[in-house]
Amino acid sequence: MTTQPIAVPIATLVHAHAAAGATPNEAPAVTATGPASAALPTYDRAGVRTGIVHFGLGNFHRAHQAMFLDRLLTLGEGNEWGICGVGVMPGDARMRDVLAAQDSLYTLVLKSGTGELDARVIGSIHDYRFAPDDREAVLSELTAETTRIVSLTVTEGGYRLPEEGTENPLGVFDLIVTGLARRRAAGTVPFTVMSCDNLPGNGEVARRVIIEAARRHDAELAEWIAENVAFPSSMVDRITPVTTDADRALVRDSFGIEDAWPVVAEPFVQWVLEDHFTAGRPALEKVGVQLVSDVAPYEKMKLRLLNASHQGMAYFGLLSGHTFAHEATTDPRIVAFLHGFLAESRPTLDPVPGIDLDDYVNTLFERFTNPAIADTLNRLATDAGSRIPTFVLPTIEDNLAAGRDVTFGAALVASWVFQLERDGHAQPAQTEIEHDLTALAARLEAEPLAIIGYAPVFGDLASQEAFVAPYLDTLAALRRDGVGAVLDALAGTRA
Repeated sequence: MTTQPIAVPIATLVHAHAAAGATPNEAPAVTATGPASAALPTYDRAGVRTGIVHFGLGNFHRAHQAMFLDRLLTLGEGNEWGICGVGVMPGDARMRDVLAAQDSLYTLVLKSGTGELDARVIGSIHDYRFAPDDREAVLSELTAETTRIVSLTVTEGGYRLPEEGTENPLGVFDLIVTGLARRRAAGTVPFTVMSCDNLPGNGEVARRVIIEAARRHDAELAEWIAENVAFPSSMVDRITPVTTDADRALVRDSFGIEDAWPVVAEPFVQWVLEDHFTAGRPALEKVGVQLVSDVAPYEKMKLRLLNASHQGMAYFGLLSGHTFAHEATTDPRIVAFLHGFLAESRPTLDPVPGIDLDDYVNTLFERFTNPAIADTLNRLATDAGSRIPTFVLPTIEDNLAAGRDVTFGAALVASWVFQLERDGHAQPAQTEIEHDLTALAARLEAEPLAIIGYAPVFGDLASQEAFVAPYLDTLAALRRDGVGAVLDALAGTRA
């Protein structure tokens, strides 16, 4: 008779371990049984207080920033840098409920391409506020003297303000501006605003949006923010897919832990952070974060090579019938396309201190082909109206300005437009831009330039013949000959 693993609720397991005063090498009072074991927090979570308020507490933040803070706490440092998450969207209510039931604990499982699993229960998040429930509770966290950093993972599309006069008091930037206004009135040192989103110059983007949001209320407040608040830029990297029921079962069956919302990620992780803070920072350099004076070369490399490659594999992969990133990147035709696109991208990059680009690209393909991550192409294709102009178009624009070829960049854009025309968005349209693009896709047969003539995404690219010609050629070939023939023809241009 086979003995079934005993799965213990995650909070029960950690609390029992702490109550027993167990060290990492001692058994907890309550034991989860499974084929493998997960590392548990060895620091006193009761002694951790909020120093960071984080907007957008999803899987990426929990696999990345929260993990680095957990590492620091494990070293016996950083008790003043605990994380309080904040949700502002209706869908964030589920995160509120799960974290409340689990004392903000969750399991992070790293899955290598060879099938190895490495699991740790992360304890650096110790509170969560849901703005629609209690706006004042969020503002209380933002105005507390102990809060010294406000960090963001609100996605590339989250940095757009509503039209003036239609401000949302529960919006991320209205909350931040109100918190800063109250700190200014109280004479409290302002917090640092730290963007961790995939945007070039994300610190400057956050600065610009927050100052504009403040200006709409109070010009003097906007000036005070400009003069007194730090907005460091950062480059963040870890492939982190959406949690599935299979992931929950993995945590239960392999580690004996009942966890309603674990996080699965790849082993690779990178965080390059500009060392510019208003009121101090955690000693992140002790746990693997690169603190630098200029993030720009690192972020440009990552956005134009990794994130842009994700766009390339997403649309050509979906059109080829693939579901996952590892399937697309073991398809020889798509691999050849990605190498062609990366060859176009590399001349647009600046030298990156300490990075060999050949090694970096080789590592990218090792990461992409990790079958254990099962990263869906639909996830990569989400919010294309923000991702294409952020990750892909800057490379095309730089190459056009230098008189270089943009065949592969134009083909990538055409693959997205054709996929949009054929199947629509990977997820239901959420933003005004996505609604506009959906409407434009329906007009493509009669108006071939309808989408690339949409200025909020493409600027004036529709007037650039060196881009328009290969774009229209690829779009026509996709309709006429199919994706396989198009990829074969593109491979032939590099032969």
